[in-house]
Amino acid sequence: MRDQSDNTDNLSGSLLISHPGLVDPNFKKTVVLISAHSDDEGALGVVINRPMGKSLGELKGEFAYSPLSEVPVYVGGPVNNSSLILAAWKWVEETGIFKLYFGISADKAQIMLANEPDLEVRGFLGYAGWTRGQIESEVKQDAWVVSPIDGNAIQNSVGKDLWKNILLKVLPDMKFLAEAPDDPSVN
Repeated sequence: MRDQSDNTDNLSGSLLISHPGLVDPNFKKTVVLISAHSDDEGALGVVINRPMGKSLGELKGEFAYSPLSEVPVYVGGPVNNSSLILAAWKWVEETGIFKLYFGISADKAQIMLANEPDLEVRGFLGYAGWTRGQIESEVKQDAWVVSPIDGNAIQNSVGKDLWKNILLKVLPDMKFLAEAPDDPSVN
């Protein structure tokens, strides 16, 4: 594994891809979008590749008849998994810019969708959080692979496919581990 210790100055706006050897069920084969990171406060993000297979309208009655009723909901992480976080993003392929709006209100999300119908809006139940120095330590221990945001991959992949696609783009030599079955005895 290559040394990533120089990649942890500020992880805000980065993706954390769990190493194939990370067996913590909260983060096994996950991609975490880091929305905030500082030396003093730690890091905060959401798991973006664990769709619940439900929409906001199905999970929360107040959204049943709103413009956000069809917004997909994801398991955002193990912390405070009853709280809803709304995020929106847009990948502008021509410029390679990824616009992220994190922790927006339902009203703001509705306005944004009305003005930009191609905006991706997602709901996350819970979040992933790390205390001061914790994520830097985990990256140094190779539990996580740091990657810039790949808008094309995020737009075109979901679930474990997203995890595998981004991991192999950053570290192609991980192909054997990334494709290993969860239970090697069924191989």
